[in-house]
Amino acid sequence: MSASIDRTWLLSEAPASRAQAAWGRRYRLWCDFRANPLAMGGLVIAVVLVLAALFAPLLATYDPSAQELANRLATPSAAHWLGTDELGRDVYSRLLFGGRVTLGMVISVVVLVAPLGLAVGCVAGYFGGWADTLLMRVTDVFLAFPRLILALAFVAAIHPGVTSAVIAIALTAWPPYARLARAETLSIRNTDFIAAVRLTGASSVRIILRHVAPLCLGSLIVRVTLDMSSIILTAASLGFLGMGAQPPSPEWGSMIATARRFFLDQWWVPLIPGIAIFVASLAFNLLGDGLRDVLDPKQR
Repeated sequence: MSASIDRTWLLSEAPASRAQAAWGRRYRLWCDFRANPLAMGGLVIAVVLVLAALFAPLLATYDPSAQELANRLATPSAAHWLGTDELGRDVYSRLLFGGRVTLGMVISVVVLVAPLGLAVGCVAGYFGGWADTLLMRVTDVFLAFPRLILALAFVAAIHPGVTSAVIAIALTAWPPYARLARAETLSIRNTDFIAAVRLTGASSVRIILRHVAPLCLGSLIVRVTLDMSSIILTAASLGFLGMGAQPPSPEWGSMIATARRFFLDQWWVPLIPGIAIFVASLAFNLLGDGLRDVLDPKQR
């Protein structure tokens, strides 16, 4: 009975407050998203991967760094569910802890680049003039280089490692978000409601923070979700090339790099982390497609 009342309250055509209207809109978006089975599948897989990474110490059956040289390159069995690597380390346990490193890098990059890109794009689009020209030319410089090549250059200039890889990927990943936020800002900066806010005496900073940036969040969230797969691939590529997580720390890209010479005989050792990268990338792509269909009014 209470669920029916809550649903009626959320779907009311005449909300009694701003909070009711906001929650009603969120509920309608969730209903639309839930109706997309592929998007729900992507959400479920992404949540499972994140939870598996968070609870890796509880789910792992072995210490990911523990070596058992007498049992190296063992086939999957009841003792080692996904076999062992060239040093006798349990692949399943290393896969879980590697997810913590890889997905942790991805989340760290998103936390860094999304606010930066949003701020740069909103400022450039709202003020225009020399500020727009300067910020967009800096953005164009970063866009002119392939992401992986530029990330490799940054990591090589700093020092190989997880922190350096996160900083390098963040420095190369923010320009698309800035251009997207600028385009959204240009479409709304001269609208009537922004002019009305200016007439009330609101400062430019307040207008950007309270009115412009929130309207750009929908498109930015979709772009971030779709871009997470490429961030995963970039992070794994840096690990594969030895520029990311350093041994003996488990990371999906470095796991493939150390096991690639066993691909023909002990194929499961390099293939399993590759499957993990594929599944994670696919999950975030499906999730991003579902969010785009829901949040982009042009797709509705």
